[in-house]
Amino acid sequence: MRNTGSDDWIRPGSPGSDEVYNRAVNDARATVRTNVRRIAASVGGLRDDPRTPVLIAVAGGWFLSLGVRLVYPAVIPYLRTAYGISLSTAGLLLTVLWLAYAVGQLPGGVLSDRFGERAILVTSTLVSGAVLGLVVVAGVVELLFAATALFGLSTALYGVSRFTILSAVYPDNDGTAIGVTMAAGDLGNTLLPPFAGFLAVTFAWQFGFAFAIPGFLLAAIGLLVTLPAPNGGSGGDDAPAGDPAASSANSAGSSADVSSAAASRALRRAVETGRTVADALRSRPVIVVTAIQTLAYCAWQAFTGFYPTYLIEVKAIAPTTATLLFGGFFAMGVAVKPVTGRAYDMYGARRTLPVVLAVATASLAALPSVGSLPGLAVLTLGLSALLGYSTATLSYLTSALPPAVRGSGLGVLRTGYMAIGAGSPVVAGTLADAGFFDEVFLLSSALALVAAGCCLLLPREATEP
Repeated sequence: MRNTGSDDWIRPGSPGSDEVYNRAVNDARATVRTNVRRIAASVGGLRDDPRTPVLIAVAGGWFLSLGVRLVYPAVIPYLRTAYGISLSTAGLLLTVLWLAYAVGQLPGGVLSDRFGERAILVTSTLVSGAVLGLVVVAGVVELLFAATALFGLSTALYGVSRFTILSAVYPDNDGTAIGVTMAAGDLGNTLLPPFAGFLAVTFAWQFGFAFAIPGFLLAAIGLLVTLPAPNGGSGGDDAPAGDPAASSANSAGSSADVSSAAASRALRRAVETGRTVADALRSRPVIVVTAIQTLAYCAWQAFTGFYPTYLIEVKAIAPTTATLLFGGFFAMGVAVKPVTGRAYDMYGARRTLPVVLAVATASLAALPSVGSLPGLAVLTLGLSALLGYSTATLSYLTSALPPAVRGSGLGVLRTGYMAIGAGSPVVAGTLADAGFFDEVFLLSSALALVAAGCCLLLPREATEP
């Protein structure tokens, strides 16, 4: 116990100290249990919510969208054999996948604002299934790369729209809903790669992708049936009946003038949208939370990119065990993300994020010092905090942006932090090659610590945006 300078402070071992200590511990345990029960009850309450079919459909689509992307590392050995490609070429294939996913964030947001989330989510799911078919039948490396890039782009359309649709459907507890959906993605990360690997070993590598194609079709049907239709106007004609310019052009019979007027209106609308997005992104809370998201994402990229390799090469863990620990990391996300989302709904970003990031910081810093398998297994539980921060940050950013440009604004932010985070594995790999593998995780810990410190810059007076 630490002396606080108060006259009421009781030293350990002094009369009454054990009683005070035990009472404090019991009170703390009761508080934790109460808060955990409240969070669990709130998550469980979604079962009786009439909006739950929407949540299930969106979560199911994300389960496939994210999980199948993580299938690629599981089947890389079989792709190398089938196409005779080197490890560097295989790494380039993964780079193409994730770079295409990052680049597609902004167009996905713009299209979501223009045509509505329902149309974009359904289109993303259908196109993803179709492009996955191209991956299966690709006979040359060039087609494999092209199909992989298209798959990254098509799944990117899903990335932004899933946030904006849930924020609209669940305005009062969007953190919980988004947390459930993100947990579904982690469930996909946990289950689909091992299953794809099993199919590749038992049958052929093509089955490792082909099994997901019917799933994408079913997900598209579920999204089409359950998601609310847009409230009209977003996909309407560019020239309303009462538009003076269009009426004048029509009366003059000049189709060129009509096209010019429509183009002018489209340009004005784009400029106005850009200004609105820029104004929203300049607000202090958005800047601070974006900085937190970027720093934590860099730490996440470095960790997930090299954790299995680190366990095998530095900790001398068997490859199968290392893979199991890595799967356990994602499996914990199924619990971590909904709990973090509910904590965000209840306490706000300023109180939730420091706790999550502090756990991640301590776990990353401790990793180089832990060598036993039981210790690494326990530490992996703490490392799963890296999966929870984005539930709060992305919920905050989604709610903070104006509804009219929410998709576009979130697309800009996601493209930005993903592009920056894409450089993290390169730095980590360079350090590891230079003999500084331990320092990779210490640097990641420092990034998480700075992100936690940025939480102090969030406004005190509001727990929600």
